[in-house]
Amino acid sequence: MSSIQNSHNHMTTITPATDTQVHQQPSPALVFLLACGAALSVASLYYSQPMLGILASDLGISNVAVGYVPTLTQLGYALGILLLAPLGDKHDRRNIILIKAGLLVAALLVMAAAHSLSLLLLASLAIGLTATMAQDIVPAAATLAHESRRGKVVGTVMTGLFMGILLSRVVSGFVAEQFGWRSMFVLAAVGVTLIAVAVWRGLPHFAPTTTMSYRALLASLLDLLRRHGKLRRAALAQGLLAMGFSGFWSTLAVMLHAEPFHMGSAFAGAFGLAGAAGALAAPLAGHLADKHGPELVTKVGASISTISFAVMNLSPLFPPTAQLWLLGIATVGFDLGVQSTLIAHQTIVYGIDNAARSRLNAVLFVGMFIGMAAGATLGSALLAQWGWIGVTGMATVTSLAALAVRFWRVPADKA
Repeated sequence: MSSIQNSHNHMTTITPATDTQVHQQPSPALVFLLACGAALSVASLYYSQPMLGILASDLGISNVAVGYVPTLTQLGYALGILLLAPLGDKHDRRNIILIKAGLLVAALLVMAAAHSLSLLLLASLAIGLTATMAQDIVPAAATLAHESRRGKVVGTVMTGLFMGILLSRVVSGFVAEQFGWRSMFVLAAVGVTLIAVAVWRGLPHFAPTTTMSYRALLASLLDLLRRHGKLRRAALAQGLLAMGFSGFWSTLAVMLHAEPFHMGSAFAGAFGLAGAAGALAAPLAGHLADKHGPELVTKVGASISTISFAVMNLSPLFPPTAQLWLLGIATVGFDLGVQSTLIAHQTIVYGIDNAARSRLNAVLFVGMFIGMAAGATLGSALLAQWGWIGVTGMATVTSLAALAVRFWRVPADKA
């Protein structure tokens, strides 16, 4: 602990040049660029999900084995947030974004060329690590925006991130069915390349805000988690919600590919439109959090997710067409619940310590993406063993557990 405190004593403050930068409002074009950058980078995590059935057939691997593709991608993202995101406090964030963009393009091209499961999994892990440029873009937007408009600017960029998560499945499902799954990763590499060129031309430099060593930066993450009960509860609850979220999306394409639906990847990807409807409504959670408090929003969001997944358990009672309608409606519900809860958790976490927002955000998202990796693995195993009811049952239980965490009362001095 003393080493961490000593490191804090050697932290530098924001330089006057950076203060000037903060008070210069980013143009609408720059905000749009950052939103697109967040969307395309985080979308790389999800392109594989709607086409897992096609990918497994093409490479001759089992459904359980192909389930490790989204698992390693999510795990890579969690590791990238843990090991790389804190560097944004120590180095020019613009340079970090550009370096990650170049490495992400390379990883996507390796994914497109993969002909073995081992190379596919290695590329999946690399995509997860480098797609964390999204977690450098959001703090960049917060730094550029004036305090009076920071919420709106960050909200716009986060909306882009949400849309990238959800619409990636729509695009990849269609492209995979029409042009093959390899074409999707080539197209994704082109998109990230264009974003990198635009960032190089349009994004200003950022002055580092600390001289802490890399080791001290990582140690401070554990210290923050140890000292703040609010952070622990937020990371745990969001991680539990992420398990159900990821379990659903990681197995949906495989489930729809089998009886009684026999649907292709394009149809599975179209479910992303239902999820996008929920995500578009989620920014309203920020307004509700300002008006009624983020704690209430976390409980409402977790409740909506629990109810939505519970309703899915009833789908075997209906004919196939009715099951699809039920799935679509429930998808809107749980996506709205998960994204609203995330926004509320970010509001809670950012209010803990203004000087450590990047690291607090890193801890929150590590918890979230560990949950996603666990959900992808558990979802694939449950689908193989128990069918779709196993996946929806797991998602219901984890969402209910997240709700219980939000209702768990702790003493104010330990919160």
